Amino acid sequence: MAREMIRHGGRSARIQNEVHAATRALLEVTDRSELTVPMIAERAGVPPSTIYRRWGDLSQLLADVAVERLRPIADPDDTGATMGDLEAFVVQYAEEMSSAVGRRLLRDVLADAENETSATKCCRFTYDHLEVIAGRAVARGEPGIDIGLVIDRVIAPIVYHILFRDRDVEPDYCRQLLATVEVGGLRTAA
Repeated sequence: MAREMIRHGGRSARIQNEVHAATRALLEVTDRSELTVPMIAERAGVPPSTIYRRWGDLSQLLADVAVERLRPIADPDDTGATMGDLEAFVVQYAEEMSSAVGRRLLRDVLADAENETSATKCCRFTYDHLEVIAGRAVARGEPGIDIGLVIDRVIAPIVYHILFRDRDVEPDYCRQLLATVEVGGLRTAA
């Protein structure tokens, strides 16, 4: 199992940044099936043993790189109303995750089956965004949202369909899922 990644600043952070950058660069020009730890190590300027010691294997490294790319860089859009915030977040989430890059990142995170840390972090990102929306609702004097219900009825089906590619997760579908969730007795979508 890979250790929790790395202290901020210093040599460890520089090595992590170099390895992540090398991995991302190689993924742009190399088929995933041909990618190896020694290739990444050479590009990053570190011995392969450094990668094996910190990440364990290629799948754990790819999962760690994916988590960093999936990490949100901003809070969800504030539309001025809870229902609008939820719709904007869910539609954007579905769009980003269903892109070719998003699908690949989700698969990389889930491919690291022995180490649940990556999947847990990604799940936490979604919960954190929904907690921001819930906090805004309360601050506005609107009813809060049941985050677990939004995960179960909206996010989970979207992720399922993205991973198994059995249907498109277009905005209308997202709105249909949101219509099954109530906020303070009001449906979240028309």
